[in-house]
Amino acid sequence: MTRARTPSIPPIIESDEAEYRDSGVPSTVAIAGHPLHPLLVTFPIAFLTGALGTDVGYWLTGDSFWARASSWLIGVGIVSGLVAAATGMSDFVRIDRVREHSAGWAHMTGNVAALVLSAANFWLRWNNQTGAILPVGLILSLIVATLLAITGWYGAELIYRHKVAVIGYGPKHRP
Repeated sequence: MTRARTPSIPPIIESDEAEYRDSGVPSTVAIAGHPLHPLLVTFPIAFLTGALGTDVGYWLTGDSFWARASSWLIGVGIVSGLVAAATGMSDFVRIDRVREHSAGWAHMTGNVAALVLSAANFWLRWNNQTGAILPVGLILSLIVATLLAITGWYGAELIYRHKVAVIGYGPKHRP
């Protein structure tokens, strides 16, 4: 019989054999055991990365439609991001295992930074939708999309490697 081992991964990512075998810890915000944070984060990710696409659309065409679309996407991205952040922060505060890993801290601080930068981007566009895009708005949208890609990776680390927000009965601390 072959014993399963922790996957071979780069040293920058934390891995623990005990967590690999642990059943995991459920989310603190769930409906019928289904965690809400992984569901809710899809909205701000889509809206805020979509704003990068509409900013590029404006850059390439000069059509003010794309500037208006960017403003709406950023605004709705911020609102949906705050809802997703509330559910994620509940897990961050109430599940020790999240704070015991650098992935939890990177995920949380990167997402807060993305929301703050998005708020600044929205504020810049408030009375000047077209004038705020090139170059500052486009650069902010690119930074936010990049941050969301990185923090998404760390969020997946929390779920798949450290077994947070899964249907399990493991301890709230590292096993």
